Amino acid sequence: MFNINAILERTKGDRWIWLIIIMLSLISIMAVYSATGTIANKKGISVERYLLFKHVIFVFLGIGMIYISHLLDYKYYAGISKILMIITLPLLLYTLVFGGQINGAARWVQVPVIGLTFQTSDLAKLALITFLARMLTKKQENIKDVKNSFVPIMGSVCVVFILIALANLSTALMLFGVSILLLIIGRISIKQILVVCAGGIVLLTFVIFLGPRRETYKSRINAFMHPELQHSDKTYQADQAKIALATGGVFGKGPGNSTQRNFLPHPYSDFIFAIIIEEYGTVGGLAIVVLYLVLLYRCVRIVTRSPKAFGALLAAGLSFSLTIQAFANMAVAVGLGPVTGVPLPLVSMGGTSMIFTSIAFGIILSVSRDIEEHSTHKQEKVIVGEIPAMA
Repeated sequence: MFNINAILERTKGDRWIWLIIIMLSLISIMAVYSATGTIANKKGISVERYLLFKHVIFVFLGIGMIYISHLLDYKYYAGISKILMIITLPLLLYTLVFGGQINGAARWVQVPVIGLTFQTSDLAKLALITFLARMLTKKQENIKDVKNSFVPIMGSVCVVFILIALANLSTALMLFGVSILLLIIGRISIKQILVVCAGGIVLLTFVIFLGPRRETYKSRINAFMHPELQHSDKTYQADQAKIALATGGVFGKGPGNSTQRNFLPHPYSDFIFAIIIEEYGTVGGLAIVVLYLVLLYRCVRIVTRSPKAFGALLAAGLSFSLTIQAFANMAVAVGLGPVTGVPLPLVSMGGTSMIFTSIAFGIILSVSRDIEEHSTHKQEKVIVGEIPAMA
């Protein structure tokens, strides 16, 4: 039997972030239930018995991972990051060669025995951010040493970027942007940051013009920049999302009343924000935006209050990654960016994406928990020191 009170007593960290996690999880269950109705009917399966049940299992599993991750002292993630990088780099190579393909992109690998598939870029994001936080903290005293500090840092960023970009450019660009933010926070010189950016631009040019998915990238960029010149097939997803936004109005059609879920190819993942606006209106969409803005604010607060450089860099990298991904997904849904395959964190349906996102939230809460304990310990020392004076 689970002792709920004992679990709640051991739940530490920023309460606002916990509240946002619970709210996004509830929104996710409601939105996925509605968005998967059509696909369930097409496949002749019960949405309640299969798709929704599976999603709810992953939501609760994700919350469990958040709880477990936040109990582990965040300092242990420095050592774990080395192991993750050792696993990630060959795994990304394996995915490019042998991974399962979706729309011509090799992004997925299957776990032996259990048959579960996962997107290796999700693991790579977690690995690179934790590894960069560790490296920047460890090299602070000689951070401008080109050979011993800068080259390993630049190398890890560029290698992971190119391995992800060949199959998933949008995720690679977001991760590269987060890496640059971490380098700025980690006091890397402007000259060195410009070198990293120049390296990234060279690699980006190679991927767009010579990479295996160059035609897909060019097509999506052209469809976004010049939609009036494109065939309707090229702008189909964006057009259907715009219809969802237009028909949603201020207060929406109501839960479960979406019609565009019947036309959007991925209404439960890439375009779930469009379905939310269609059913809950502009008010519902703004509520989601506010939740992520509050999340960003609370995470920045954790960064500024963290007494240790590693904790601050870790919380900064993971929080920027989650919020940038969220706003990238929402931007695509409302027509402010070209179509990508980026899910909405904690809301879109996706098993392993939900798990890795949850671990990231757990690590942020672990840093927050450490701040609370440090503050409590400091207050106790002050009170104990005052007792003799009061006697």
